[in-house]
Amino acid sequence: MAREQYLTAAEGIHIERPENQHVYKIGIYGWRKRCLYLFVLLLLIILVVNLALTIWILKVMWFSPTGMGHLRVTEDGLHLEGESEFLFPLYAKEIRSRVDSSLLLQSTQNVTVNARNSEGEVTGRLTVGPKMVEVQSQQFEINSKEDKPLFTVDEKEVVVGTGRLRVTGPGGALFEHSVETPLVRTDPLQDLRLESPTRSLSMDAPRGVHIEARAGQVEALSQMDIVLQSSDGTLVLDAETVCLPRLVQGTRDPPGSSQGLYEICVCPDGKLYLAVAGTGTTCREHSRICL
Repeated sequence: MAREQYLTAAEGIHIERPENQHVYKIGIYGWRKRCLYLFVLLLLIILVVNLALTIWILKVMWFSPTGMGHLRVTEDGLHLEGESEFLFPLYAKEIRSRVDSSLLLQSTQNVTVNARNSEGEVTGRLTVGPKMVEVQSQQFEINSKEDKPLFTVDEKEVVVGTGRLRVTGPGGALFEHSVETPLVRTDPLQDLRLESPTRSLSMDAPRGVHIEARAGQVEALSQMDIVLQSSDGTLVLDAETVCLPRLVQGTRDPPGSSQGLYEICVCPDGKLYLAVAGTGTTCREHSRICL
């Protein structure tokens, strides 16, 4: 009855209905929706795991606003406490230890410190190996606390800036070339010996050479000649006794003579010999020794 009333009331109205009606649904439904939720859940799980790992790494490595663990970043550079191991080369402008501790560099093979120029070329190298310490540089210098040069080495010379150079080895010091020094002295109660086994030994000074033995004797030994020469001065033998025990004897003391006195004769070439002293000189009588 209701249907009949509706049709009766709508008889004067003409309504056109489409032949085909299509219904469009807006949104994600079905298995796509479930996959999307699963993907979002997986992303949340990965995010939580990454956050947990990041917090764990920060805690294990001791990260802080000032650095990481014993490594701290300061205005002057990096401050590192404790022992550190470097697997690759370390490049730094300055390396220093704390005031109350020493700096230790240790390696199983060797420790090498290089200095490079702006082009990357090595200008200086210090290598500490198991058998030797090697330094490659144009000049090697050791200074004191007051920045005074104590030891300097370059291609031309070696300079010792201390007041004394002491050699304590039993073999002494061996120099293949010349040595320039104002004084050569040994310790008290020790002998000073200067020798050249296969070559000559020369001592030169513009103002003189002074040899002194305060509590002993001065001895000069030579297989060949010993020459004492003064170009403009005088050779002075200042002693209470002057002994020439091996001078050639020109004549023998006649039998029965008890004087035992001799005179020293000089040949034109400077050779000395002994002659028996008499009331007058006897050198001319025995001058055949000079021939």
